Amino acid sequence: MRGRETINELKTGVLSGDRAVLGRALTLIESNRLDDRRRAGELLAALLPFSGKAHRIGITGVPGVGKSTFIEAFGLRMTERGHRVAVLAVDPSSSVSKGSILGDKTRMEELSRSADAFIRPSPSGGSLGGVAGKTRESIVVCEAAGFDMVLVETVGVGQSEVTVADMVDFFLVLKLAGAGDELQGIKRGILELADLIAINKADGDNLAAARRARAEFEGALHILRPATADHWLPRVVTASAVTGAGIDEIHDIIVEHRRFLEAGGRFEAIRRAQALRWMWSLVDQGVRTAVREHPEVRRRLKDLERDVVDGTISATAAAAKILGAFGIDG
Repeated sequence: MRGRETINELKTGVLSGDRAVLGRALTLIESNRLDDRRRAGELLAALLPFSGKAHRIGITGVPGVGKSTFIEAFGLRMTERGHRVAVLAVDPSSSVSKGSILGDKTRMEELSRSADAFIRPSPSGGSLGGVAGKTRESIVVCEAAGFDMVLVETVGVGQSEVTVADMVDFFLVLKLAGAGDELQGIKRGILELADLIAINKADGDNLAAARRARAEFEGALHILRPATADHWLPRVVTASAVTGAGIDEIHDIIVEHRRFLEAGGRFEAIRRAQALRWMWSLVDQGVRTAVREHPEVRRRLKDLERDVVDGTISATAAAAKILGAFGIDG
């Protein structure tokens, strides 16, 4: 049996575009084992200089809006245009096993067969923001492997979407007319984050409703995010993965948005801000892990959890005791 690959072997395989090695590299990145976390850090450090050139696009929408079908149609069109597309498809996770409930790779069968596309389904594992805990790291690895367009599909089941918006260059929100997903049901926060809203499944009997929804969203965006010389005014389009309508228009808007950011010097500022948020998210995760793994905390944790559940101590007091055991004055 082949021994475990060295970091240099993984690096070489990823940079050469070896899909099997890329898969193993992402598995290492996603691992929570202590020794794997150390090796993953070494691999990321080796790959980081070769990353950063791809267009990072976040795609969200409620279940049933047709995210996977849309992404497959969009991805196939992008490969026809000469792009190499990586899809980080984040599935909802079981609260018990943390495993994926759905299988995005099986729902993007045609795209998964493309030599210019790579699909990586990952369970969200309960991470906030509808994305997997190691999505940022996975983006870096895919970019180093030569993919110039990275699509991040979020769970879209009500968690805050700020997380994915903070790690991508362009944020696309898919909406569905005529199915309880109209303007009155959308959160203001999504309108403030979106760079583009696409009314999906705009075909057949749903086309007229999609066009009405488009007009409603355009009016809302003009009120909430008025156009200025320094800020991008989000667009609203209709799209259909079945007919292909709107797919090219969406790509053209994404390209226009990138040029808009670059012309004003905002693109590099966004990437620098993303790097800082990444750093602090890792600090937050590291502190949480360190607290839970601290011997004194571990010794007292079960009793404190039981007391909180029984109501014999407040959550505030229990948290102060945990922090105190770790050496922090809570």
